Amino acid sequence: MAKKVKPKPLLIVLFLLIILLVVGGGLIGSFLYLESPVDKGDTKEVVVTIESGTNSEEIGKILKEKDLIRSVSVFKLRLKLDHVTSLKASTYRFQKSMSLKEIVRALEKGVISNEGDIKITFRDGERITDYSEEISKRLGISYEDVLSVMKDKEFIQTLIPKYWFLTDEILQDGIYYPLEGYLAPNTYYFKKEATVEDVIIRLLDQMEDELEEYRSIIEENPHYYLTMASIVQLEGTNTENREMIVGVFQNRLAAGMNLGSDVTTYYALQESMKVDLSADQFATINPYNTRGANMGGKMPIGPICNPNSSSVLASTHPTKNDYYFFVADKHGNIYYTKTSAEHAKKVAEIKENGDWIFG
Repeated sequence: MAKKVKPKPLLIVLFLLIILLVVGGGLIGSFLYLESPVDKGDTKEVVVTIESGTNSEEIGKILKEKDLIRSVSVFKLRLKLDHVTSLKASTYRFQKSMSLKEIVRALEKGVISNEGDIKITFRDGERITDYSEEISKRLGISYEDVLSVMKDKEFIQTLIPKYWFLTDEILQDGIYYPLEGYLAPNTYYFKKEATVEDVIIRLLDQMEDELEEYRSIIEENPHYYLTMASIVQLEGTNTENREMIVGVFQNRLAAGMNLGSDVTTYYALQESMKVDLSADQFATINPYNTRGANMGGKMPIGPICNPNSSSVLASTHPTKNDYYFFVADKHGNIYYTKTSAEHAKKVAEIKENGDWIFG
């Protein structure tokens, strides 16, 4: 008669641990999904009125009915996790592109959007100078005064201790605008009396919310990740090809090559990307210009625009590949190659077909 083999205690423990890890990972993934925006691409305003005396359960149901959150239970759990004990009654203008944490922050602070409030939209991939023009136009503050605040080192030094992703690197010599790359693009509402400082803090709060998901990766070197995100924001068109491009850039950096990113040259020269540049301009020596001969194996000194969450994701989760070159045509198609000869051939082919970006 065959003996029954008793399972070893260690194997049982390991098996149970594996089950716990799988289940735990699944629960975390589900929670992150339920906290994510219902529709990242939908920025249409959704008006929500919270009457005085409305409890959290009722508020959650209102938000769910408006299709602004995925789960009332997770909404209530987020309130507990953030120790939020009071939600302010008012009329709000939310978007389906907002995360649960953003909505909770607004309800906690009473960030209201009344008819008299000023709406300002900051677009993905725009520069501080673009943001400053929009602030100037909407708030009636001179462009020069807005830029002055954007470059005010004393003010910025007060912000660094308040936000984990701001470091002294943003104040190093050679940086054009310390907060470039750190102001989250989105649509916001401000009081008529809002100051430039109010706008900056609001955008930094939004960026803090968006970066929290990637904090464990970014925290070791936020300036690197946001700089990389800003480059691929302009080089790529979606998360997938941005992740590929980050992989290419990492290959070039590891090989001691310069990134050779045209978009960094435009920023270095503060030129519009709607015009072509000369060979001499691309060769300009500038800490932002990764086409410069002195930039082998180096990142630009700082971000070149304000990236969206897709680009931040790409900077933290690159696609590993064995390419060293890429080029895009005017239709947004991106072609990857391994050698300079293959790259030159592809560029010639794009131009010959009339698909060159400046054709």
